Amino acid sequence: MKTLSIDIETYSDVPLQKTGVYRYVESPNFEILLFAYSADNQPVQVIDLACGEQIPKEVLLALEDESVIKWAFNAAFERICLSRFLGYPTGEYLEPESWRCSMIWAATMGLPLSLEGVGAVLGLEKQKLSEGKALIKYFCQPCAPTKANGQRTRNRPFHAPDKWAMFKKYNIRDVETETGIQQRLSKFPVPAQVWDEYHQDQEINDRGVRLDMDLVATAIEMDTRSRTQLVDTMKEITQLENPNSVQQMKAWLSDNGLETDTLGKKAVAKLLKSAPPKLSQVLTLRQQLAKSSVRKYQAMEKTVCADGRARGMFQFYGANRTGRFSGRNIQLQNLPQNHLSDLAEVRSLVRSGNFEAVELLYEDVPDTLSQLIRTAFIPREGTQFLVADFSAIEARVIAWFAGEKWRQDIFAKGGDIYCASASQMFKVPVEKHGINGHLRQKGKIAELALGYGGSVGALKAMGALDMGLTEEELHPLVDAWRQSNPNIVKFWWDVDHAVMEAVKFKHTTSEYGLTFSCRSGMLFITLPSGRKLAYVKPKVGTNKFGGQCITYEGIGGTKKWERLDSYGPKFVENIVQATARDILCYAMQTLRCCSIVMHIHDEVVIEADPSMSLDAVCEQMGRTPPWAKGLLLRADGYTTPFYKKD
Repeated sequence: MKTLSIDIETYSDVPLQKTGVYRYVESPNFEILLFAYSADNQPVQVIDLACGEQIPKEVLLALEDESVIKWAFNAAFERICLSRFLGYPTGEYLEPESWRCSMIWAATMGLPLSLEGVGAVLGLEKQKLSEGKALIKYFCQPCAPTKANGQRTRNRPFHAPDKWAMFKKYNIRDVETETGIQQRLSKFPVPAQVWDEYHQDQEINDRGVRLDMDLVATAIEMDTRSRTQLVDTMKEITQLENPNSVQQMKAWLSDNGLETDTLGKKAVAKLLKSAPPKLSQVLTLRQQLAKSSVRKYQAMEKTVCADGRARGMFQFYGANRTGRFSGRNIQLQNLPQNHLSDLAEVRSLVRSGNFEAVELLYEDVPDTLSQLIRTAFIPREGTQFLVADFSAIEARVIAWFAGEKWRQDIFAKGGDIYCASASQMFKVPVEKHGINGHLRQKGKIAELALGYGGSVGALKAMGALDMGLTEEELHPLVDAWRQSNPNIVKFWWDVDHAVMEAVKFKHTTSEYGLTFSCRSGMLFITLPSGRKLAYVKPKVGTNKFGGQCITYEGIGGTKKWERLDSYGPKFVENIVQATARDILCYAMQTLRCCSIVMHIHDEVVIEADPSMSLDAVCEQMGRTPPWAKGLLLRADGYTTPFYKKD
């Protein structure tokens, strides 16, 4: 046997969507119901484990045989469930190296991350059966006890033989669909390097990260207590039945002379500037309520495994336009920042459950708890966290691609890009906390908003007006930035032209170390790393301004598969972010011998022995990949007994 394609159906009383698969399989009630497989592309077999059938010995041996390649759609689920089935304890799982995931393959081609979605887009002859959702709900999840079902809490095969027979067909069809995807995509194999990155991703997910569950439990208690107090105070002031209700609160504010269409964060902040004391107090209380941080802590409670570690928090190729990682379960990619200078002290107060002291010293309890979320991640005993991240990675990458020399000179000298950008724009020296220091903020906003073709709207979205810039300053700021970065602007439109050429005329062109090609109904942009960005069914369309643009199919803002449009600067954004992702993956491969437990954006967190050198890790992380000659990288870091933003 050389290959094994697998799909399983499982039962657990733990909700998979809320906990992730690692916690899901730890339930004593977890079991595999059906095991469908195809060995070496032979007809699919299904083993009815729920009704006493057994998986053939040669198949069981293949699961642990590293020379047999195992395929599944979202293979992490099958691998972790089968690890538990084979008796592996918490923290030990089947090695990922011999596993391949057709969901990841589909993602590298810009396709959806669902078996149903991929089958539909590819127009497979054998697609996922639509009855599946109802059958999974019936057999794979607990049911509510009723008179009609004899007060049972679970449906078994003998309760609905017809449904069970359909479920087995559904299980078989999933393997057929999965193998159909492999056949359809066989012209576009996943590079070995990407599979290696996937395997490291699985290692990191398997390793997990320790959680301080004492802190988590007391934080949830404090949050509940704080919320109750805030709501009670608001009720007392407003006499409203439910001061949390937007409608009730808007009506109360209106009755008290303050009109507003919305109670969003920005709107409330604006209202606070002019509101009289009583209304100001209520709005402040409402702001505090909105900061309630309990959801992240609750996610930790739901996700944590029996050994105190949270696992499965990273989705490889979660952003299929760029191949960047996305978050799962606790969602590490959007953790609140921490600005408290005495983080360790307040953490200790919360951990000990001293609500009165926290309230007295820090007033805004929800905000304080929010700032402590990062600190709930802790290293195992006898180790510390070593945190290293890239300095201004996207700014470095776009300057390198475009050949914007003045920027590269700044990076070579270790300068501050925001000061340098402001200096270039306003033609005066700018120093952080020094001469013309007030201009640095304008440089920063311009850098963050304008690098990918953004204009006045992008500046506003970045909060330019809230940071003290006037409406009149915005257009000149856009013009100044573009005049200061002519090579980046040229890069946008050269990419735009190259993409248009590839789609219109099927020409293959190479510029800036990138290759643009179009074949088999796909637009490919080959990055310097050799990895390809894929855009499905590209064609020339019309944008909202009536001009020509490239359109393609993908997941849009509505989370649905639809036709999207793009142009040079947007493609550049994809290219830069994808290249930054490749650099991060290269760094993680370089640091593979280290115990990486988390990576957030351009940052790596290592569970390190105290003797491990921070400087050595930063030096290794900052090494330029061989495919990016001339790119200047830098990594900075710090050590800490709990995770934080330094």
